[in-house]
Amino acid sequence: MGSGLIVSMAYMDPGNWGTNIVAGSQFNYDLLWAIWMASGMAMFFQYLSGKLGIAGYSLPELVKDRIKNKSLILTYWLCSEIAILATDLAEFLGIVVALNILFGIPLLIGSFISIIEVLLFFFLTKNNFRKIEMAFVGFVSLIGLSFLYEVIMSKPVFSPILLHSVVPNLSSSNVFLVVGIVGATIMPHALFVHSWLIKNKVKIFGIKEKYRVLRYHLADNVISLTIAGLVNAAMLVMAAAAFYQRGVVATISQAYYTLIPLFGNFAAIIFGSALLVSGIASSITGTLAGQSIMEGLTNFKISLFARRLITRFINIIPLTIAILIGMEPLKILIYSQVLLSILIPLPLIPLIIYTSDKKLMKEIVNKKITIIAAWIFATAIVALNFYLIYTLVFP
Repeated sequence: MGSGLIVSMAYMDPGNWGTNIVAGSQFNYDLLWAIWMASGMAMFFQYLSGKLGIAGYSLPELVKDRIKNKSLILTYWLCSEIAILATDLAEFLGIVVALNILFGIPLLIGSFISIIEVLLFFFLTKNNFRKIEMAFVGFVSLIGLSFLYEVIMSKPVFSPILLHSVVPNLSSSNVFLVVGIVGATIMPHALFVHSWLIKNKVKIFGIKEKYRVLRYHLADNVISLTIAGLVNAAMLVMAAAAFYQRGVVATISQAYYTLIPLFGNFAAIIFGSALLVSGIASSITGTLAGQSIMEGLTNFKISLFARRLITRFINIIPLTIAILIGMEPLKILIYSQVLLSILIPLPLIPLIIYTSDKKLMKEIVNKKITIIAAWIFATAIVALNFYLIYTLVFP
């Protein structure tokens, strides 16, 4: 128990904030179904990733072992690193924007301050996974309680919430945000890291113990990702109730300052503080994911500190350019999540194949119904991506 909490932060990162706030402010409650759909798929696929770890494998290691061709492995690794960079860019932006709205720190200065946050955290925890998991209990609790408070203050209308939770609404006008919600929820790096976390944490002896650990993993996964799904839904509900009648929110800062006259300074401070915590905590998950990918796919060995510095310095370049040309961070957040949705098949297809392989998984191999459901979900994600591309090419 506990790995699910670390992974769940990937589903409450600033990228989720961007897509959910814009979805609620622009389409009211209409896209709630997309959050529930994506959350259910994420829970399903994270369960498969954890199963792989219980069987004694990490997904990146298996990809390297099965591909064998060095050029293909290098290409796969580079594409995976693009997913990590896109993920980190969203987390990076969340921290920078939070520092700006809470303390008035300029975005450019905040981008350099944010380099040290994860380094400090790892120094304090000394890579002790149990300490990290306990810290994530606090992170998840703070973000969850913050949005519970925001929803209560915004006083949403419950009948349309129920309606749009079960009635899909997909069109060319909202497909970009639907794909963004999927990319912000079923995140490639989370699928990679879950197997790695459990493989490095759990030592199993015997079939009975394997089934026992699998039951704990299922409970951990369901509880953690249910909380993440509820938080995402709360983000959209709050945005719909607070902002929809007042026009589309174009910036996170605008959302922050709009909350002040509506619900008071306290609600706005909670909003900004939760954003800051979200960026810091999800950065830790992203760092661990990047480490799992690098260790599994290459022979490179660098410390988590060095990796975080390299990733952050790379992301400072596009962020600085975007700030200098006046590009709104909220747009960057949404674009990054759409890119992540397009990259989901990268870990997803191997994950389904490997967890369905009897030789690898032995007693805990996927059942036929699980395999069918996995391919249906994967096909739906790819179809959504193609539909978005079609609408962009033929508007």
